[in-house]
Amino acid sequence: MALRIVQHPVIAVKLSQLREANQSSKSTRELVNDITNLLAYEASVDLPISREKTLMSPYQAYQAAELKQRVALIPVLRSGLGMVPGFSALFPDASVFHLGLFREKITLQPVEYYNKLPENPNVDLCYVLDPVIATGNTAVATVNILKEWGIPGEQIKFVGLLASSQGVTHLQKEHPDIHVYVADVDEVLDDHGFIRPGLGDIGDRLMNTGF
Repeated sequence: MALRIVQHPVIAVKLSQLREANQSSKSTRELVNDITNLLAYEASVDLPISREKTLMSPYQAYQAAELKQRVALIPVLRSGLGMVPGFSALFPDASVFHLGLFREKITLQPVEYYNKLPENPNVDLCYVLDPVIATGNTAVATVNILKEWGIPGEQIKFVGLLASSQGVTHLQKEHPDIHVYVADVDEVLDDHGFIRPGLGDIGDRLMNTGF
């Protein structure tokens, strides 16, 4: 598994702001969007392009650059929804397929409750969007679903804001062929499966449901 920790000063500052517990849901959404947009840039630098179409500039013809791969965004419900706008800004024509998984409180194992993948794969590259890789169980289950759907590991890029070292190790062990992009990795994962210092329950923070 290729792990890329995107060490950009703007990302570092915005992630530090996102960690702060007193951020409003509005600020949380804005920070998640800003960080995601920068991560999307880093996670797309190696995409192949074609120059088969001829267009006209104000002065003469030129060979236009176009992405060769059909891209899909796979937000993991519900917190992954907060990352879709940042990626859609770069890939406005991408398909968006939703997967719903929640973590069972006792076992910390993922439970799939929603799947909107079409019957047959019709894309070449999948960006899985999930803000946090904690235990890694949900990340592993999501990649399992995509591989069973028919997407090879080398065509899956997992993008998150923050991971635990344990979660990354688990994902790497189960799926060594995928690419992972995160803004940072925290070392501590507590007995309840929460990253520390972490981001808290980012889904509640995004949706303003942490009452």
